[in-house]
Amino acid sequence: MPVRPYRGPMEKAKPHPQVYTLLVEVGRRSGDGLPEGATGAALMCYASGRDEEEAVRETVAILRQADLAPLDVSGYGTLAERLAEGHDISGEERALMDRALAENAVIVAQMTPFFDAD
Repeated sequence: MPVRPYRGPMEKAKPHPQVYTLLVEVGRRSGDGLPEGATGAALMCYASGRDEEEAVRETVAILRQADLAPLDVSGYGTLAERLAEGHDISGEERALMDRALAENAVIVAQMTPFFDAD
């Protein structure tokens, strides 16, 4: 019979990383690279993490390093959760999710700038 290492009374096995779909709204910041006249943008991101909270933290940290100003994050869940909700997920989107998982990364898949309607 194989011997298993003792993990202690409170230590639990950590969940495997998954990829979460996040929509991040960003405001303006000097040097952010957004188009001239934009008031902000929405970024569709795929982020790996052991849970959604970790994926959000990592995404916000990466965007701040890129001189963006995250204002709000909406989570849409994992691939399995999205499929269960009936989302249509393209092969391209799945490939980006696979890449985020393989690279333990945050992938910004799409950026939509916001402009004032004057």
